Amino acid sequence: MRHQDFVHSDNYPTSYYAASANQQPVYPRLSEHKTVDVCIIGGGFTGLAAALELAERNYRVCLLEARKVGWGASGRNGGQLIRGIGHSAEPFRALIGQEGIDAIWQMGIEAVEIVKERVNKYQIDCDLTWGYFDAANKPKYLRQLADYYQASTQRNYPYPLKWISQTELSTVIGTNCYIGGLVDMGSGHLHPLNLCLGEAIAATQLGVEIYEKSPVTAIEPGLHPTVKTPYGQVKANAVVVGCNAYLGQLVPQLAGKVLPAGSYIIATEPLTDSLAQQLLPQNMAVSDQRITLDYFRLSADKRLLFGGLCHYSGQHPSNIHHALRPNMLKVFPQLASVKIDYQWGGNIGIGANRMPQLGILDQNIYYAQAYSGHGLNATHMMGRLIAEALSGQLERFDVFAKIKHITFPGGPLLRSPLLALGMLYYRLKDYF
Repeated sequence: MRHQDFVHSDNYPTSYYAASANQQPVYPRLSEHKTVDVCIIGGGFTGLAAALELAERNYRVCLLEARKVGWGASGRNGGQLIRGIGHSAEPFRALIGQEGIDAIWQMGIEAVEIVKERVNKYQIDCDLTWGYFDAANKPKYLRQLADYYQASTQRNYPYPLKWISQTELSTVIGTNCYIGGLVDMGSGHLHPLNLCLGEAIAATQLGVEIYEKSPVTAIEPGLHPTVKTPYGQVKANAVVVGCNAYLGQLVPQLAGKVLPAGSYIIATEPLTDSLAQQLLPQNMAVSDQRITLDYFRLSADKRLLFGGLCHYSGQHPSNIHHALRPNMLKVFPQLASVKIDYQWGGNIGIGANRMPQLGILDQNIYYAQAYSGHGLNATHMMGRLIAEALSGQLERFDVFAKIKHITFPGGPLLRSPLLALGMLYYRLKDYF
């Protein structure tokens, strides 16, 4: 079975999000030559976040999207809005120092605040709900969460954190799969495609010009770089590349640093109120701590959205429903007779060191990519940092720009198999 999710179509892939999307404007195709301050490539969260931040600073901005706003990971992801930028910044201490580590921790909180403030400011209807549970499958994960809890308390994390013992699990989740975990009321979940669509509308209200079905074929660098599409082009003072897992070979020096990895979701039929209450009594988003993690939450209409199966081979499952349903039933055997209404997937961008990649090429081509599963909030922080840098404020931008990112070995054909082999090692560690 071949899914539209992986076919190069301009239409949204079939998903619960596409089926429940708010009405969206139709943006035109670029068909002329334009001159602006900043040209943004990519109509996902990275591009839209940068566009809004720049428009709020009175820049003239043009955004080019190859398909439709939110077509890629921004409109397909698990919808989990979780504090933090990515993995620990501690391995980069020699490059960024304690000051940089502290800055990244604070930005991980600010990233969520940006989304919250934007939803409120522009009245975006995206089902934003607070509450998140880090679930531990094994004692080693409990120890890791305990360390995080202690560190967050010492740093005065501004939202309630609550340690959940095994005897208290039923107050958060209706399963015997876990042995405890951590509740965070500063994180939550939302409808990602509706957030994306709402941000696009907000950007256009501030003067951003958005063009869909306008794939970029080349970027000509220079004092005023030119961004070319089949039907028109844009000359700008600066360019922002925000394509992430869907970059292709547009910018070869970036393409080798981000690996597209598949992630997949199924959505049940709407559950009864009593069953939804039994599964997730506080309507929290949940993730476990394994490398190939399960993540899930309830939608606004009480469907269980269950995701995972993340792998790095470049091969998508032939049937997402059949591949994911057994995982769902291990967590929630109560759903054995419940129908699956939607199945979909797509690519997220993975970096070798699991930290977002942010930087500048040729003095005026900015980029952000490789969020490694933390994109919903991290993209918004990167958009702010790019806007700060273009405005001459480089302090926070440089914290990320100092972190070095390796190119995956093996070229385009061997990157995925080599990384899949490496990730197998970490998956095996989950069993010991």
